Amino acid sequence: MTTAPAVRRVIPLTLGWETLPKSISVHGADPAIRLREPVPGVLVEVDGGWILLDTGYNTTLVRDPWLHRRFHGDPDFVAELAPCVPGEEPLLAALAMVGVDPGDVVAVALSHLHSDHAGGLRLFAPDVPVYCQRRELEYGLRPGPEPESHGLWRINFDDPAIDWRLVDGDAELAPGLEAVATYGHTVGHQSFVVRLGDDAALAMDCPGYVFAFDAADLTENLEEELAVGSFIDCTPEVTIEAIRRLKAIAQQRGYRLLPGHDPHAWPAFAAEIGVPGP
Repeated sequence: MTTAPAVRRVIPLTLGWETLPKSISVHGADPAIRLREPVPGVLVEVDGGWILLDTGYNTTLVRDPWLHRRFHGDPDFVAELAPCVPGEEPLLAALAMVGVDPGDVVAVALSHLHSDHAGGLRLFAPDVPVYCQRRELEYGLRPGPEPESHGLWRINFDDPAIDWRLVDGDAELAPGLEAVATYGHTVGHQSFVVRLGDDAALAMDCPGYVFAFDAADLTENLEEELAVGSFIDCTPEVTIEAIRRLKAIAQQRGYRLLPGHDPHAWPAFAAEIGVPGP
């Protein structure tokens, strides 16, 4: 039986999609193979409210034709927002779909600062604290074009009003929710480990989850220990070490390990939890 405070509920969200070469997700894959991958978010209910893991796209950069050309003009990477009322935010629509009021979100935790994960930050910051690896933010705010060339767009997170809660390596963010350093895909990427309370574990038939996010995009990254195709300031082998670390945590604790962008595993998980597809 769980004695320490733990997570009460987990709700996966699909905040959009991105169509891109498979070689971005799997190092060495045929770039002619293109995948339509979900853009994930996760709601974690803790004492006092919900923590949102990742926030999807900055919709303005997708919808505005001039900004779209500036930020999403590469035809190899097609950003697609989840269906919603015209002008509505897909993230807020996703919360409404699962019956969560935005005001009940008490914190945001970002796996990393790529545009498909940090773009919706503006919908919550500066009203709630935002957890991020210190080295990730320092890299994202580095002068010069390098961070943006790797998809870290300052327009999404360069706001002095944001209440950053910066962590260095592994850290407990709330009872039952841990950040795990999985550097490689970006210099400060973090994945998340969720320990479920007894009632939630019984309902979900699982004591907890390990959410890899972009430490492993696809199921094959995990099962075959294949390096991800996108990484910063490291070799592909570093991303394999991150995958092995997550697998070890999941195995030791009996938790379920979920990849971040798998076009089959993510919607199947959402359906299993009872979240309707967008």
